[in-house]
Amino acid sequence: MAKDHGPHIKNDEQYEELRDKGMSKEKAARIANDPDSGKKGGKADKYEERTKDELYQKAKEVGIEGRSEMTKDELIKALRNH
Repeated sequence: MAKDHGPHIKNDEQYEELRDKGMSKEKAARIANDPDSGKKGGKADKYEERTKDELYQKAKEVGIEGRSEMTKDELIKALRNH
């Protein structure tokens, strides 16, 4: 049974699995709180299929600095490594 991480974590079991795999607390929480994220991955569009503006908005949402100067490929790389 997964530990209760409080109201800020929507899916405690998924959060713990991600942390066990070595993800940061921030990234694990972001994934565990995303309603489009399932146990075997999210159902969101691949980054390559999104527009640069959509990638920019996602980068803004997660707090990636320098995003306004990034190309689409740089935004994808930054989002994957955040």
